[in-house]
Amino acid sequence: MENIIMKAAIQFVKGIDEEVIPAVKLTRSRDGNTGTATFRFDQPTILDKNMAQMGEITGMYLVDGEGSLVTREVNARYINGTPQAIEAIYIMKNREAWDRFMRFMERYSLSNDLTFTKANSSEI
Repeated sequence: MENIIMKAAIQFVKGIDEEVIPAVKLTRSRDGNTGTATFRFDQPTILDKNMAQMGEITGMYLVDGEGSLVTREVNARYINGTPQAIEAIYIMKNREAWDRFMRFMERYSLSNDLTFTKANSSEI
């Protein structure tokens, strides 16, 4: 299998990479067939008032050399009427979707010099 090398990025408006690195929390069903990824972006650049002309947030797009994964479950968090954070949830409904998501996250972590810390199963 050919190794697909391309920068992985997260976008809220197609074509515009989000610069803020999110905190990502993963959960997986006991049988390993489904999972949920919860992303939290604190003060993402897409919420900057100068970005308003770039377009509406239509979802969260996880883009890499294989294509893109999309979720529409994207919510802004406000403090005193000002958007401060974005939370997005990506649901993986089968093992193939989980594997594809993990390939994206591996590329995203390499593109952004991140590391993955696995929780101990005894901490659940």
